Amino acid sequence: MTQRISEVVRNTNETKIRVRVNLDGTGQGTLNTGVPFLDHMIDQIKRHGLFDIDIHCDGDLEIDDHHTVEDCGITLGQAFAQALGDKKGLRRYGHFYAPLDESLSRVVVDLSGRPGLWMDIPFTRARIGSFDVDLFSEFFQGFVNHALMTLHIDNLKGKNSHHQIESVFKAFARALRMACEVDPRAEGKVASTKGTL
Repeated sequence: MTQRISEVVRNTNETKIRVRVNLDGTGQGTLNTGVPFLDHMIDQIKRHGLFDIDIHCDGDLEIDDHHTVEDCGITLGQAFAQALGDKKGLRRYGHFYAPLDESLSRVVVDLSGRPGLWMDIPFTRARIGSFDVDLFSEFFQGFVNHALMTLHIDNLKGKNSHHQIESVFKAFARALRMACEVDPRAEGKVASTKGTL
């Protein structure tokens, strides 16, 4: 099987980002976005998805976290899209329920080639520490737009905002891992009646 590894560099006036992804990794990597809570969430993706992810970002954090969070989502999505290649042999779909104490989240992924985000997280507060919870939708929107995937996120239960979003990221990691897995019975085939994703 071809190695499913990619490296993306994205430089703008707002951020300078370098991302390396190995879809067939073991959950290793170094995260340095400049936003500690974002690092903590991306760590869930790499550890629970078993993706090797290295990410380094120099962003305009003196303004706020928005550009950094959104652009990290964009660049990570680009890296996943490149690593997936022609998507032959992929399972394509993935879903997972993940609890974290009182919180329960469901995430469903379709590597459809069509970007779409449907996200319902009734956060119980506006900030987790200094992190603005509105930025999670910016991260995921950037990711799906550039990974070309459909993503449904639902936090079904939860009272603690930290638990809510961490259960979302854990479920996302597992669902994405499932969708990215190669199905040996579908070797060389695209999981679509159109013949392309």
